[in-house]
Amino acid sequence: MRMNRVLVRSVAAAVAEVLLATAESDPPLVVVGFDARHQSDDFATDTARVLAARGVGSLVLPGPLPTPVLAHAVRESGADAGVMATASHNPAADGGYKVYWGDGAQIVPPIDAKISAAIDDACLPSDDDLADNDHPLIGRADDTVTDRYVDLAASVVRPGGPRRLSVVYTPLHGVGRDVLEAAFERAGFDPPTVVPVQADPDPDFPTVAFPNPEEPGALDAALDLGAETGADLVLANDPDADRLAVAVPDRGSWRVLTGDEVGTLLAEHVLAGGTGRDRLVVSTVVSSRMLVRIAAYHGVHHAETLTGFKWIVRPGLADRSRRFVFGYEEALGYAVGDAVRDKDGITAALLFAELAATARVEGRTVCDLLDDLWRRHGVHRTGLLTRRFDGPDAVTSMADLMLTMRDAPPAVLAGRPVTAVVDLARSDTGLPPTDAVILEVTGGRVVVRPSGTEPMVKVYVEAVAVVDGDLRDAERSATDGLEALLTALTAWLDDKADR
Repeated sequence: MRMNRVLVRSVAAAVAEVLLATAESDPPLVVVGFDARHQSDDFATDTARVLAARGVGSLVLPGPLPTPVLAHAVRESGADAGVMATASHNPAADGGYKVYWGDGAQIVPPIDAKISAAIDDACLPSDDDLADNDHPLIGRADDTVTDRYVDLAASVVRPGGPRRLSVVYTPLHGVGRDVLEAAFERAGFDPPTVVPVQADPDPDFPTVAFPNPEEPGALDAALDLGAETGADLVLANDPDADRLAVAVPDRGSWRVLTGDEVGTLLAEHVLAGGTGRDRLVVSTVVSSRMLVRIAAYHGVHHAETLTGFKWIVRPGLADRSRRFVFGYEEALGYAVGDAVRDKDGITAALLFAELAATARVEGRTVCDLLDDLWRRHGVHRTGLLTRRFDGPDAVTSMADLMLTMRDAPPAVLAGRPVTAVVDLARSDTGLPPTDAVILEVTGGRVVVRPSGTEPMVKVYVEAVAVVDGDLRDAERSATDGLEALLTALTAWLDDKADR
C-alpha cells in the first residue's frame, strides 16, 4: 500500500492506542522526525496532531534530519517511542514510516502485531480528530538534539588519531550533508568536498534514476569528482543517511566496495582497536560469513540474525553480558556501538574515514587492508541473484518455488555438493521463523528468500577460497566460484519456472 496521509493517521492512532495501554509514562512521549521527501513534513505533523488528540505527547524534530538522529533522540530523550517519516532510498514517488519503541530500535513482535491489530480495529481519523498544531502535548525540539547526536558520532573515532584525508561526499539529494559535515568537523577531519549538484535536499532526486547508492550509476558524479580532485576516499549516504557506500582508489581507477567488504573492514577496525572478550559483533543470514571468522580470530562473540536492523540490535539487548560493538548487513547498513540502535551512515562514514586515514599514515591503502583479511580468513566473494514474478499468480509462483527449494533442493551446484539444507521456517535455529532456506555448499553458501516489498525471490550467494599461496590466484578462484554458483542457480531457477 502506498503511504498517504490517511494511512499515516491510522498508524499514528494505533501507536497511540498501544502506548496508552503499555507505557509507564503519563503521558507517553513519542519523538517524531522527517526527511526532505515529498509530504514527509506533512506526515510528521499529522502524526503529532493525532497523538496529541489521543493524549500522547510528541517531540517533533526541528527540521528535515537523518534517520539516525531520530533513532538516537528516542533514547536520549527517554521517549516511549519514535516515528520517522522517510522512504529511505526508495524512488521519489514513495513515502515511508518507521516506528521505534522506547529501546531505540525498530519494532518487532509482539509490538508490531499489536499496532497492526489496532490499525485494523480503529476508525480512520478525520480532520476533526486532529489536535491543533499549538496543542500543549506537541513539543518542538531545538538544534541541541542534533548537537547531541553529532557529539555521539564524533566519539566513535579515537581522539588524536590520524585525520589527514581527502574525502569526496554525496548525500544523493538527501538530508545527510549538514550533519555529516558537522560530525567531521567535531571529530577533527577536514570538511569533505561535496558533489555540488547533489549537495542540497531535493525530493525529486534529479541527477539519479534511483536514489540508492547500491544502484549502478548512483555514484557516477561522486566518482568523477573524486578523480578530478585526487581524493583518497569517496563516501555516499542514501537520502535519509542511514546507509553508507564507499569507493576507494585501486590501480588507477575507483573500486566501489560491497556492503560485505565495508562491513568486514569496519568490524576488523573496531575489534583491533578495542579490548574485551565480552564484545559482540552481529551480521545477518544473508551477509558474508567472514565476520564469523573475524570474531573468532579476536576471541569475541558473534551472532547471526534475520535481515534488518530491527533484528541486528536484538542480541545485544537480549544478553546484556555481551557488549554490542558493531553490526552490519550487506545492503550498506552499519551500526557502530549501542548508542544508535539502527543503521547509521554517518557514524559509519566517520569510522571508515578514520580507517582510511590510519592506513594512509602507515603507507598502505584500504585495498591492502582487505587483502590482509583475505589472507587471514580466505577470499569471500558475495553476489545476489533475483527472480521477479509477474501476473496474477505471482504470489503463488513464489510460494511454489520456496516449497520446491525446501522439499527438493539441488544436491549439487556447480560441481559443489550441497552439504546441508536449513529451513528457517521450520528449523530450531534460535531465530524467529521466517520464509528462507539456507543451502550450505562446499566452499560456499546460498540463502534464498522472498523479498519483503516486491514480487521477487532473492538468492544470496557466497563463494570462499582459502589463500594457500598467491592471493590473486585465490581471488580469481573465489570470483570464478561465485560466477559458477550464480550460473548454476540461474539454470535451476529456469528449470523450475518451466515446469
